Amino acid sequence: MCVGGAHAHLHKEYGLIGGLLGRKLRMSRIVSPAGEVVATTLLSVGPCYVTQLKTADRDGYEAAQIGYEESRKLNRPQQGHLGRGPKLRHLREVPIHPGEEPAVGQMFDVSLFTPGDRVDVIGNSKGRGFAGVMKRHGFHGGPKTHGQSDRWRAAGSIGAGTTPGRVLKGTKMAGRMGAERVTVKNLEVLATDPERGLLALKGAVPGPSGGLIAVVKAKGPA
Repeated sequence: MCVGGAHAHLHKEYGLIGGLLGRKLRMSRIVSPAGEVVATTLLSVGPCYVTQLKTADRDGYEAAQIGYEESRKLNRPQQGHLGRGPKLRHLREVPIHPGEEPAVGQMFDVSLFTPGDRVDVIGNSKGRGFAGVMKRHGFHGGPKTHGQSDRWRAAGSIGAGTTPGRVLKGTKMAGRMGAERVTVKNLEVLATDPERGLLALKGAVPGPSGGLIAVVKAKGPA
């Protein structure tokens, strides 16, 4: 899985790789030089290590596989894949600059980003469990009169009785909500702290506090 698209075009200033892995910490706020209060999400990003290179000749595309967070609980196939390098728990692919390759084992941290950069953040949304149609899809519910005492939050009709005589695929119903891959595009980098590995982004990012996220250089306007 390539979190940023292996064929993404990257500018020279983006460096050798186009993204990093990290954890969402919490939301906060900062005051801009103009005196405006800006909603901010703080992330702990990197350090990430290059664990494998994908080449056009061998794999059909160019990308770098990076690893994040050391762990002692890796099975033998995972340990064999990582070799003598750090035993990393999370592996993802990120785009690389065309014509330039990082070295396997090379480390990248939050200094890959600078204030003013635009990034896409990829993560899994919060799981909400089994939810009804009003919460999951924004339905208005049934009428509150004429004896409808038990239909206030019901979905109502889900299809015709004749043609086609069945429930169509994709019909909005109650079911599992959240816990899905979500990409928030074109967020602005407000500040970085390489010493502590912190990244401050303008706006919200998907997932709970502590959730795994990928921060990838934006490919274009949202």
